[in-house]
Amino acid sequence: MPQPLIKVPPTKNTLLRLKRQVAFLEEGHSLLERKRELLTRLVYERLKEFAALRTQTAQALQEAYRCLSISQMRMGSRGLQQAALGAEPALRVEILPRRSLGVEYPSVSSTRLPLKPVGLLGTDASFDNARDRLADACVLLARLGEAEIALTRLLVEQRKAQKRVNALKYNIIPRYRRTIHFIGSALEEEERNTLFQIKVLRRHTKGVGF
Repeated sequence: MPQPLIKVPPTKNTLLRLKRQVAFLEEGHSLLERKRELLTRLVYERLKEFAALRTQTAQALQEAYRCLSISQMRMGSRGLQQAALGAEPALRVEILPRRSLGVEYPSVSSTRLPLKPVGLLGTDASFDNARDRLADACVLLARLGEAEIALTRLLVEQRKAQKRVNALKYNIIPRYRRTIHFIGSALEEEERNTLFQIKVLRRHTKGVGF
């Protein structure tokens, strides 16, 4: 079912104004369509990056937990907890805002720090190995978090752009064009009626003999 016409007076000024507006809307539609295409391309690129990072992170976590299990078996749960309390952070994380195609998301930068000895008796070499593997996994987790947030926000913006493009293409612009066509036809009909009346008036004037 076609959308109703825009409620405006069928005048020449209205027709000119609507033509200017529809030209502006068509230009906006082209820009939005271009943005939607760029967002779609960026989403696919980010999706590949996210899938690869998720696989890498899963493998790194699996290895880290394997090493942690070995350390737990050798040191015991209590010894592992005590050693962990004395361990210093092995990672420095910085989060800064980043923007791409008008979409803002956090940029996460993580840097490995040198592992410092815990300095407790009863620790095992497997503990340092587990710390090292966990730190590597955390670097990947930071990158994965950035990729996931960026992908989510880009998807939201891409869907918004798609809805706006569809609204302009299938609703707003066709409604303007139908209104322009209706007003143009009405003005042409009015002009034909005016010309007909002028011709009739001229014939009547000649017949009377003025």
